[in-house]
Amino acid sequence: MTRPTPTINTIPFCAADFASLAEALDYAARGTTGLNFYNGKGRLAAVLPYKQLREEARALARRLMGITSGRGARVAIVAETDPDFMRFFFACQYAGLVPVPLPAAIHIGGHKVFIDNLGRLLESCRVEAAFAPDTYLPLLKEACRGRGLRHVGGPEDFDRLPRYEGTLAPTDPDALAYIQYTSGSTRFPRGVMVTQAQVMNNLHLIVRHGLQVQPQDRAVSWLPYYHDMGLVGFVLAPLAGQVSVDYLSPRSFAVRPKRWLSLISRNKASLSFSPPFGYELCLKNLRDRDIAQLDLRTWRAAGLGAEPIRPEPLRQFAERLRPAGFDARAFVAGYGMAECALAVSFSPLGRGLQLDRVDRARLARNDQALPLAAATPGGDHTDKVFVDCGKPLPGYEFEIRSDRGEVLPERAVGTLFVRGPSVMAGYLGDPAATRSVLDAAGWLDTGDRAYRIGRRLVITGRKKDMIIIHGRNVWPQDLESLAEAEPDMRTGDASAFAVRDAAGGERAVLVVQCRSVERAEADQLAERIRAHVLAAWGIACAVDLVPRNTLPRTTSGKLSRTRARRDYLRRREAAEGPANRQRDPGAMPRKHAAG
Repeated sequence: MTRPTPTINTIPFCAADFASLAEALDYAARGTTGLNFYNGKGRLAAVLPYKQLREEARALARRLMGITSGRGARVAIVAETDPDFMRFFFACQYAGLVPVPLPAAIHIGGHKVFIDNLGRLLESCRVEAAFAPDTYLPLLKEACRGRGLRHVGGPEDFDRLPRYEGTLAPTDPDALAYIQYTSGSTRFPRGVMVTQAQVMNNLHLIVRHGLQVQPQDRAVSWLPYYHDMGLVGFVLAPLAGQVSVDYLSPRSFAVRPKRWLSLISRNKASLSFSPPFGYELCLKNLRDRDIAQLDLRTWRAAGLGAEPIRPEPLRQFAERLRPAGFDARAFVAGYGMAECALAVSFSPLGRGLQLDRVDRARLARNDQALPLAAATPGGDHTDKVFVDCGKPLPGYEFEIRSDRGEVLPERAVGTLFVRGPSVMAGYLGDPAATRSVLDAAGWLDTGDRAYRIGRRLVITGRKKDMIIIHGRNVWPQDLESLAEAEPDMRTGDASAFAVRDAAGGERAVLVVQCRSVERAEADQLAERIRAHVLAAWGIACAVDLVPRNTLPRTTSGKLSRTRARRDYLRRREAAEGPANRQRDPGAMPRKHAAG
C-alpha cells in the first residue's frame, strides 16, 4: 500500500538558505519528505519524494535541452495539480530554462475562451516548447497552432525525446527563475519576471520569518500552481524548507470543500492557506457529522491572502470548528503579490486576526482611517472593520502616498508603494507597463489602497475598484456583502462597480447571481438589495440579476469586477439600442437593472 511521504525528515532543517531553486531541491532530495497528490475522493493517488523529483527532473532536463535554443529559453507548462507539473518546472531549473506556468481552469465561456486566452498568453511569453497533461493537451495544441513552437506535447511525448549528453547547467542566481502571470483582476494578465535571487530571498523570508517553519511542520494545499500563493507559497516554500505537502486540485476542493479540512485532519498538517472565500465555502458546506470527524489541533497557521478579508465569516468558521480543535489564534493575515514573488508582510503568529475598527463616515468622506471613538454608538453602519496585515518582512519598506505622490501620515488612506529585495525585475515584454509601476529607486506601485498603523499595514482594497459617489468612497466589498447576506446567496454571488450616469457622475451597480427562476421572487430580491444599500450607504444602486455561474473570474478564481463591468455595459447597450446609446451614453439599462 502506498503511503504519503513522512512529516519528520532525516536531514537537518534548512530555512531556504540556497542560491537557487535547483540547489534547494538538491538539498531536499537528501531527505525523505516530498509531495503527495490526492484525488477527488480524498484518496492518495501519487507520491513524489523530493529525491525522486530530483532524479526525474534532471532526466527530463536533458530532453528539454535538446529541443530548445539555449539558456533562458521559455517553456510553457499548463499547470494542473499533478506530479508532471513538478517534473517540468524543476527540469527547467536544471536545464537553465525558464518555466511559464499557465492556467489549467476553464471558467465561463468554455473551451473557446480558454483557448483564446491561452493563445494570448503564449503569444506574450514567446515560449519555444509547451507541455500539458493529457486532459488539456488537445486545447494546448489548438492554442499553439501556427505559432512555430519547437515542441508541443504531453508527458509521453517529452519522455520519448532524445537525451542531451552534455553537462546540466542550472539557472544562475541572477537569471530568471520563472515567469508568473498575474491573476488579471483589472487587466489582461501580465508576465512577472522573477529571478532566482528574488524568489530565494522571498522564500527565506517566508520560511524563516513569516511562518517560522519548524522541522515537524506539514503543509496542505488546494491552491492552483499558476497562482503566486499556490506556486511560491505551497510548492517552492515547502521544498525550500524540506516540508512534505499534501495536494488537492482546485476542482476537488470546489466540489467538496471539506476534503481540504479532512486532509489537514488526517495527516496532522500544521500549515495551510486560502483566500477568504475558501474558508467561507467550507463553512457553508460543513455539517455537524463532518465536524465530529475532524481533528484540527495541529493547524497552527491558517493563512489568509489574495483578496480583502471579511472578519465575520472567519469568526463564524472558527466558532463552528472549535469542537474539532481549531483555534482562532491560528489565523494569519498577510499581504503579497506576484510582483514581489509573493509575501510582503505577515501578521504575528499565534495571535489570530488583529482588527482595526474605524469611523466609516470619516473614512468615506476624507480618507482618514480614524479609530471609532468609544463613545460612538455601535450600530451596523457606523464603523468599518479592517484586518491588520502585520509588519513588512525584513528588508521590505512601504509608503502610503497621495495621488500627488506625497507620503501620507499614519491612518491616512492612499496608494501603497513597496520596496524590497524580491520586487520583480519587470513585466515581460512590456517596458512601458513596468515603468508605470516601478521607478528607478525600486519603489513598486501596488495599485492597492492602504493605511499604516505605526509599521503595520492595513489594506482597504484595489484602487481601481473604488466607487466614488458624490465625493464619498464606497468599498465594493461592502455592497457585495450586503447582497450576499440574503438567504440562499453565497460568497462570490455579487460584484459591485461604478458606471457613469446621465449627468457624467458615478452610479453604483451590483451584478448579482440569482438562483430563482420566478420573476416575482427575483424582483423582490432586487428590491431588498437596493433597500439594504440605501439604508447602509444612502445611495441608489442599480441591481442587475444574472443567472448562476455568470460572473467572470480571474485565473485564480477571484471575481473580476473589471470584466463584470464590461459585460454589464454590453448587456446595457444591447438593451438600449443604438439610438439611446447616442442620446444618453451613461443612462441605466431599462431591462436589466433595477433601481
